[in-house]
Amino acid sequence: MRSSHLLCVAIALAGSHLSAQKLSVYVLAGQSNMQGHAKIETFDYIGDDPATKPWLDEMRGADGAPVVCDDVWISYLTGGRGGDGVASGKLTAGFGARRNAGQSDGKIGPEFTFGLQVAKAHHGPVLLIKTAWGGKSLHTDFRPPSAGAYEFDPMTIARLQKQKKDVEKARADKKAKTGVFYRKMVEHVRNVLADPKQACPEYDEKAGFELCGFVWFQGWNDMVDRGTYPNRDKLGGYDQYTTVMTHFIRDVRKDFDAPKLPFVIGVMGVNGELVEGERNTKVHSNFRKAMAAAAELEEFRGNVVAVQTAPYWDEKLEAISAKMGKVKQMARMLRTKNKKHANADGKMTKAEQREYVDAYRDKVVGAKDVALLKRGSSNAGYHYLGSAKTMAGIGRAFADAVLALRR
Repeated sequence: MRSSHLLCVAIALAGSHLSAQKLSVYVLAGQSNMQGHAKIETFDYIGDDPATKPWLDEMRGADGAPVVCDDVWISYLTGGRGGDGVASGKLTAGFGARRNAGQSDGKIGPEFTFGLQVAKAHHGPVLLIKTAWGGKSLHTDFRPPSAGAYEFDPMTIARLQKQKKDVEKARADKKAKTGVFYRKMVEHVRNVLADPKQACPEYDEKAGFELCGFVWFQGWNDMVDRGTYPNRDKLGGYDQYTTVMTHFIRDVRKDFDAPKLPFVIGVMGVNGELVEGERNTKVHSNFRKAMAAAAELEEFRGNVVAVQTAPYWDEKLEAISAKMGKVKQMARMLRTKNKKHANADGKMTKAEQREYVDAYRDKVVGAKDVALLKRGSSNAGYHYLGSAKTMAGIGRAFADAVLALRR
């Protein structure tokens, strides 16, 4: 009996030891679309599509509220009106863009469905470390150390000289801004991993943690920067972005001591599938190719992948949004004297202007589409229309990609 009892104790202790799981850590970084501008109010729209309704069922509980994960935590460094701040806790909706870093604005980015998806692949706790700020570039703000100093091209120098500006001062100002957000990102990740239990109470020191993947979702500020990329509409116009991206991947792995860290590049997909001949098609196409090019290098084969986000762009919402743009344009025109519209003499009252715009909206858009746009979107096009359906798809795609790299 005694030996049997000891055997049971041994088995129990062995089981207890085996049950201790490493903390799985994923780092998410980028600018405003990594922050995420999709409001919770647009969740219902996900359920309208039979193909995506299962996503919504995972994102919300039986009470209709966003789920609060039991096994996924997040530590989120971002900026707001009061400066940078850290928000942390169990993953749920609300860790998107914020006006105040410490207070939820009820928005999501890719992190929500990313966390839900990767949790399925792990038996132990998961921690997301997210660092994101709106309006940041790779060429300057997130510029990694090994990329060297930002170099002004001859056209920029000529423009500064023509404007009678101090070129050396401009270089000094650029140097002061260079890499600031790269360093903030690295510092936050290191701080969290120095004491993971602060961010994840279920962290077991004996089991330790594993850095499982890195997701990068940024690009808008580089794509629209004519100064840094003067030939952006020409083949190779964004080669510099690819070069800096390769340095970024190497430096991240070096700074986190993870030589083969699975790395996902989220390729900008605003405007969805591109149509030859349409405005900005060349620019968007060239930039997407430049973002994805780093993953094709031999040294990154099998450990870096580019994920296209264009397939998650909502063309239906975009079409309605374009019509609403005409309505907004009409509203602006009515506020000024213009022979091309009804307020040519400038005598329309504000009430009359509103009445005219309402009638114009009914004619151009229609009440049904106005309601659909409100149901599915909550922000501008450069923020993927603030659509939770789009952000949910992107987050899941990032998760699937990084898990595939791990396998």
